[in-house]
Amino acid sequence: MMRLTTDMWVGAYLTRLRLAAIPAFVTAKGDPTAGAVIVKLNTLDGQAKAFQRTYDLLSDQRMWDTLAQGPEPEVDEALRKQRRVDPDLWVIEVEDRHGRTLLDEPGLKD
Repeated sequence: MMRLTTDMWVGAYLTRLRLAAIPAFVTAKGDPTAGAVIVKLNTLDGQAKAFQRTYDLLSDQRMWDTLAQGPEPEVDEALRKQRRVDPDLWVIEVEDRHGRTLLDEPGLKD
């Protein structure tokens, strides 16, 4: 099975967000072929949450898991630490007062 490159996945995700009128920006661009992606949700009230892809061995599924959440500066610091460990990491910032990321929708949650 052919895998989707990271830059293609990011482009499709940004398009899906744009169609839902949810602002999003690439704040860190990683490896275009195989870089991992973290999605930061900024709820525009001083709070934020960061999601990363994980693999659950028990359910044999990929899922989005919370990496960090709380005051935005603390989440930003957690992302800086992740970028120091993995310079190929992509970070997408989603801004939505209602907390929508669309990560629970088909094609994104799997």
